[in-house]
Amino acid sequence: MISREQVKILLIKENMSLTELARKMTDFTGKSYTQQGLSNKLSRNTLRYSEICNIAKILGYTIKFEKEPY
Repeated sequence: MISREQVKILLIKENMSLTELARKMTDFTGKSYTQQGLSNKLSRNTLRYSEICNIAKILGYTIKFEKEPY
């Protein structure tokens, strides 16, 4: 599962604040997101997979599943 630290690292790399991400999430999905709401979801680790996909798209990343070697 994606963690708060991973999202924060990506936000720093993309020079974006959590507030700006919340605004872009609202624009992208049509659902209302706030900085506090996203922060709460990140700290409780309750982001939906669709929200993680949206964050990745907004930040210009893709999510890739790779099989781990045994």
